[in-house]
Amino acid sequence: MQVSAIIAAGGRGVRLGRPEPKQLLAVAGRPILERSVSAFLGHPEIGEVVVALPRELVDAPPPYLQAPGARLRLVAGGARRQDSVANAFARIDEAAEIIVVHDAARPFASAALISRTIAAAAEWGAAVAALPARDTVKCVTSVEAPFVRETLPREAIYLAQTPQAFRRAVLAEALAVAAEATDEAMLAEQAGHRVRIVDGERSNIKITTPEDLAAAEALARAAQEPAAAARTGRAGIGYDLHRLVEGRPLVLGGVAIPFEKGLLGHSDADVVCHAIADALLGAAGAGDIGRHFPDSDPRWKGASSLALLEQVARIVGGCGLAVGSVDATIVAERPTLAPHVAAMRANVARAIGMGVDRISIKGKTNEGVGELGRGEAIAVHAIAFLTPV
Repeated sequence: MQVSAIIAAGGRGVRLGRPEPKQLLAVAGRPILERSVSAFLGHPEIGEVVVALPRELVDAPPPYLQAPGARLRLVAGGARRQDSVANAFARIDEAAEIIVVHDAARPFASAALISRTIAAAAEWGAAVAALPARDTVKCVTSVEAPFVRETLPREAIYLAQTPQAFRRAVLAEALAVAAEATDEAMLAEQAGHRVRIVDGERSNIKITTPEDLAAAEALARAAQEPAAAARTGRAGIGYDLHRLVEGRPLVLGGVAIPFEKGLLGHSDADVVCHAIADALLGAAGAGDIGRHFPDSDPRWKGASSLALLEQVARIVGGCGLAVGSVDATIVAERPTLAPHVAAMRANVARAIGMGVDRISIKGKTNEGVGELGRGEAIAVHAIAFLTPV
């Protein structure tokens, strides 16, 4: 399933009272727009990101929007939000089946929130992240004379956020609706589609007023505390080696790589996943893969090591730890691994449940030395860094 994302960043943010567009303002040292765009560029399910900007920013974008490659594209926004989204939609890859729309002014959307919104849209056609109302809700007679007309049942009220995600045909029909709307979910409703609610996040705030900006600064600073306290984190080292034999598929990082030999092992012998799993377990002080997934257990006969890695991530979470980053080096004389590294990183990120920007996988040869240099085996060294939740 191919997924594309639209970042709506065409507005000026006049309510913030700043001369520059609010999306260019920094929160804890990082521009709001850069935070929002990187959340989607780094997500393993997102294939491309199209950003709708004010015209002058399209002509002279900030450095973090100048990354080369087809995964990031810039378009000029329109007079209204829906015009900006429509302009971006026109540039989306025709192969995209699901399109996610997100406000640039919401810089803290998590990878998990993005994933569950995509999944709900794939199942139901349209989905919106939202939070249940906490307070009693009053409907008033008018804005000018705000007398209570009725009290609405709080349990039926949700406060909409972004991301919002849609099957391609649903979003196309929504954008064709000739009506004013505050978000794409509202247009989808008017086009006759049901929109599924998925759980939003309290931290997924929208920066609109100076008070919001102050709250975002505090939130970002608090999120940086684990990194600032990295000396209290935990590191683990993993290593694995498997012999290459004929008649076996070669699977590395969950990617089946065309080659005349494959790795010998009880499962699919994916040395990348095994080394990373051992690094994670080592950092958590939770043993090793031999203890949790012994080769005497028939459940793991021929099993995908990505499934093993998913279980390891759950073990780590159960220890009260979160994965900060993973770095792995594959030592193999052949085949050439560079064309497959991006897919490996995406697979590992998805299995662990983290952004692909925190997964590093590299390929090295052994310069013809030893069994690795003779092409008799492939080995992987890995390190993982964990922080307390």
